[in-house]
Amino acid sequence: MNPLLLAGVATVVLCLGFAGIYFLARRIDNYGIVDIAWSYAFAVTGFIYALGATGALSRRIVLAIMVGIWSVRLGTHLYVRVMGHHPVEDGRYVQLRDDWKDNFGPRMARFFQMQAVSVVVLALPFLLAMSNSDPNFHPLEIAGIVLWSIAIVGEALADAQLNRFKRDPANRGKVCAVGLWRFSRHPNYFFEWMIWVSYAVFAAAAPWGWLGVLSPAIILYLLLRVTGIPLTEKQSVRSRGDAYRAYQRTTSAFVPWFPRRAR
Repeated sequence: MNPLLLAGVATVVLCLGFAGIYFLARRIDNYGIVDIAWSYAFAVTGFIYALGATGALSRRIVLAIMVGIWSVRLGTHLYVRVMGHHPVEDGRYVQLRDDWKDNFGPRMARFFQMQAVSVVVLALPFLLAMSNSDPNFHPLEIAGIVLWSIAIVGEALADAQLNRFKRDPANRGKVCAVGLWRFSRHPNYFFEWMIWVSYAVFAAAAPWGWLGVLSPAIILYLLLRVTGIPLTEKQSVRSRGDAYRAYQRTTSAFVPWFPRRAR
């Protein structure tokens, strides 16, 4: 199938799916489930591309497996977190309720559709790579697989360490600074970004594959400037106060690095 037509099919499928998720969110009165849907949607998109793209079958299978493992792991992690707090809604969506209170329903419906479109845009490396007809794997693709393997383990480890820390009642109100969190305030975000870098590296071996760099660039901007670190840090300062401010002074915000001495 023509790549543009295939992307159009994915867009229609996802927009319909996110419309259904919107009505489910209204029913349970928790719009935070859109994060779960967004994560799982990449597995759906990867499956659609693997079925319809014209690239070598082995490449489509390998990349579909990579995307599926990452997507399902992240989506399940978010499902446990979001539904574990239900009916309490994520603070971001509580804030949106207030910001959009004059026209909340239609604006949130559009927001859900924007999430669907964002999945198609960010999945560009998958489409480019799966359209590559070369039967042999390129060194860049091998490098992408290796980088993905390291990043998926790193992200899963960071999430597990944070969950273990939070489950201990003795740590209530404390800052998690153990394991990977000793070297980065957001190791989960860092390894999430590295996963996107690995997809871009994998896609770079395909014709026009260099366009895949747009995805990690967008993700990096969102993590550093919009919905990632800025919102998380504000919430952490509100909930943990001076303890988190001290953590900010000694620990790298994003890229894991050795802690600085406290001043």
